[in-house]
Amino acid sequence: MNSKALTKIQSASLITIILIAAVCGGAVYILWSRSSQTTENIKIGFCGDLNNIVGKASWHAVILAAEQVNAEGGVLGRNLTVVAEDDASETPPLDIAVASNALTKLITVDKADYIVTSNPTNVLVFQDIAAEHKKILFSVWASGAELNQRVLDNYDKYKYYFKTFAPNSTVASLELVSSLIALKNYTGFTKVALLVQDIPQFRASASMLNSTLPQYGFEVVYSGAALASATDFTSQFAAIEASGAEILVPIIVTQAGTFLAKEWYDRQSPFVAWGIIPFVQNSNSWNLTEGKCEFMSSNGLPVASGYPWTNKTLPTRAAFTQRWGELPSDISAAAYDTVRFILPDAIKRAGTTETEPVIKNLETTNVETSMARQFVFTSSHDATWNFADPKNPDTPLNEEHGMFMTFQWQNATQVPVYPKDIKDEVGATYKFPPWHGPWSK
Repeated sequence: MNSKALTKIQSASLITIILIAAVCGGAVYILWSRSSQTTENIKIGFCGDLNNIVGKASWHAVILAAEQVNAEGGVLGRNLTVVAEDDASETPPLDIAVASNALTKLITVDKADYIVTSNPTNVLVFQDIAAEHKKILFSVWASGAELNQRVLDNYDKYKYYFKTFAPNSTVASLELVSSLIALKNYTGFTKVALLVQDIPQFRASASMLNSTLPQYGFEVVYSGAALASATDFTSQFAAIEASGAEILVPIIVTQAGTFLAKEWYDRQSPFVAWGIIPFVQNSNSWNLTEGKCEFMSSNGLPVASGYPWTNKTLPTRAAFTQRWGELPSDISAAAYDTVRFILPDAIKRAGTTETEPVIKNLETTNVETSMARQFVFTSSHDATWNFADPKNPDTPLNEEHGMFMTFQWQNATQVPVYPKDIKDEVGATYKFPPWHGPWSK
């Protein structure tokens, strides 16, 4: 009886041991499985034109940022890897199907965890794709105000969208007005010609400038549009010259800006050029235009000229130049900041890479970047920019958020000519072209 009882006890013990082993084994498997998941690399997807100037530079910026993050131990102990797809967003005919397929492939085939895009024109569609797949999408070039309005109007659907650059068309137009008032104070010029690309947000900018500039003593003597793929501006320049314009205000964001600069220089058009022309502000512009961008002025981020706006500005400029042999542009600097500072900060504070917590922590971002001493998102997931009030254009700017400056090419160097306090601080002067114009009177 005792022997049988002992056998039962032993049997029970054996069963207990087996059950414990099974449970522990399962627990060990679960822990191992979780551990293996948390050590997988975080995939940063880049969607842009990999064979063109802006897209390639932005892709390089994302790679550099990932390399630097990894050198510091990664994020939550995980390294960043970069996967990229070419969306042909700078190559005519700017096929929306090609762009959509590129983003979809990044998400469904490449399995990117987060997306950065330099696409300037298809982001409304990109928002829908990101919403469908519940993927966080960072835009570093598009400027349409409707992109962020969607976040406000339908937060649950579009909360995945964040714009780190560029300022929306309304804000950018106000900044442009402030800088033009400063130019008027430098030159006395008041007759303005507007030339914008035939894209909805820029047509909206032209409408706003047409109604606003006269309030500040300007006369708009010409207002026209050009195709995004334009390579010839003969008819527009002839009309602008005939109008008696003293200031050309171009909003030309594609590579067409290169042709605009060359034609202005070759014609020796009798007006100054001051506007939004990324391919004139771009660090490669001097070579691309064969030096014919000299005396043109375009707005841009401090990193372009090497002005130390934040503690990160010059290190970003130096690192990009050392890694890729060229200076960063506005857009590539924004792509770099997104992956180097903004996203890692949100993930670290969230303590996870899960989408919802990361979104909540992105919404409370307050981190120094190359663009801003305190980079902050608005409630619409737009970047917060620091622009002067047009009524007081020479007032020193608040030093917290991102800032645009205006640079003029002088002897192969970009010199800051706005805001005025920075121009005066570095001892810069605004210069006129060497040919005949209203400055010759």
